Amino acid sequence: MKKIKLTITVNGKKHTLRIAPNLRLLDLLRDELRLTGTKEGCGIGECGACTVILDGKAVNSCLVLAGRCDGSEIITIEGLARDGALHPLQQSFIDHGAVQCGFCTPGMILSAKALLDENQRPTEKDIRVAIAGNLCRCTGYKQIVQAIQTVADREKTP
Repeated sequence: MKKIKLTITVNGKKHTLRIAPNLRLLDLLRDELRLTGTKEGCGIGECGACTVILDGKAVNSCLVLAGRCDGSEIITIEGLARDGALHPLQQSFIDHGAVQCGFCTPGMILSAKALLDENQRPTEKDIRVAIAGNLCRCTGYKQIVQAIQTVADREKTP
């Protein structure tokens, strides 16, 4: 199979690669770039475990062909912490007990980040809609919504 050239920026770092044209973004991140925080759950876009931020929007990376991302910016869970400090959403998930097995957590946090980047004053309904594509089997959603709302409330404060 003929390979195609792809240039993407992932977590602020530019990468130029030669990839198979049928390679999914999920596989590129996990297998080629070794960013294993992005999880594969269902592989059909139903669970949200593979959520990343692609050009500012939360997407299921299992449904995106990597070749379609040429010139794009991608943020994975590994790209949120800065200088050894967790992102406020990551810390809030810990503080609110919104993490149990942790499998859904990267996707949940990235969906929440995409929401807060777009809407700094989300209602509980806005939060629930933003994470509707992310399934959790362990915590239920109360702690997750509270964790996101806490960060949103902090951002509202001058």
